[in-house]
Amino acid sequence: MQTARKGDWYEISIPAEWTTYTLEILFRDVWKAPKKLTHLFRMEKRVQVNGHVPDWTKRLAQGEKLQLKLFQEEEFGLIPRFQDIHVLYEDDHLIVFNKPAGIDTHPNEQNQTNTLANAAAYYLQAKGEFRHIRHIHRLDRDTTGAILFAKNALAGSIMDKMLEERNIKRTYLALATGVIKQKKGIIDKPIGRDRHHATRRRVSTGGQKAVTHYEVLKSFKKDNLTLIKCTLGTGRTHQIRVHLSTIGHPLAGDLLYGGTAVFKRQALHAAKLEFSHPLTKETIICIAPFLDNPPIFQGIEPDSL
Repeated sequence: MQTARKGDWYEISIPAEWTTYTLEILFRDVWKAPKKLTHLFRMEKRVQVNGHVPDWTKRLAQGEKLQLKLFQEEEFGLIPRFQDIHVLYEDDHLIVFNKPAGIDTHPNEQNQTNTLANAAAYYLQAKGEFRHIRHIHRLDRDTTGAILFAKNALAGSIMDKMLEERNIKRTYLALATGVIKQKKGIIDKPIGRDRHHATRRRVSTGGQKAVTHYEVLKSFKKDNLTLIKCTLGTGRTHQIRVHLSTIGHPLAGDLLYGGTAVFKRQALHAAKLEFSHPLTKETIICIAPFLDNPPIFQGIEPDSL
């Protein structure tokens, strides 16, 4: 698919496989954009075909130029604040950071500025890009690794739907307490809030469906620890932490869920992120190297997953 940025506009040369679509079908069924966002694009005339306001019910023709106004300046929606951050991937629509430990993904309180989202806003501001940046998923404060943000509303809405439909693959490295004997397994247990603790989650019959796949990579019998690879079938809050705790192998350093203080934080790293680009459909694979290089992970590199 041929695409190009032209000022505030993003231009797509209509491919042959789109000739059965109208703009209505493209936005609703292909991109699965929210009705409110689609309405906004129509009312503000932020969609053109060959430089003209289009008929949204007319089929697209191969080679026509579809233009989308995606890059106009926006308010950040939060306070930009400098913090050293590591970029794994970036283009006009998306940015993937390698999140360090000890930082929230986004503000949880008004005027909070020491988050990754604030640092992302500062990073873009320094480049002269004024965008309302949007996180697509979250990582806990002390979880490290790859995390995805969108730079515009259309890319964000497409990625939100892909996440909901489990079309974004996230692979984690985790250091679990105890020696896990089963080499591979699936933990399929619903997760809900813990009524007795404000931030804690627990396995609950009335909770949301949660599925975690794990594979043992290395056992440390002397230290009573196991290094595992985890992939998520769902994306519940604290999912890996809760699931490993409920099978008797909480994360090392995860004091909230029964782990011992052999690690300075919960030993969880989002090592790999894979997805199809929302507009170009290119396969994007991001590998997040360790930032704090924990000794227990020596010999295991994220790019080997």
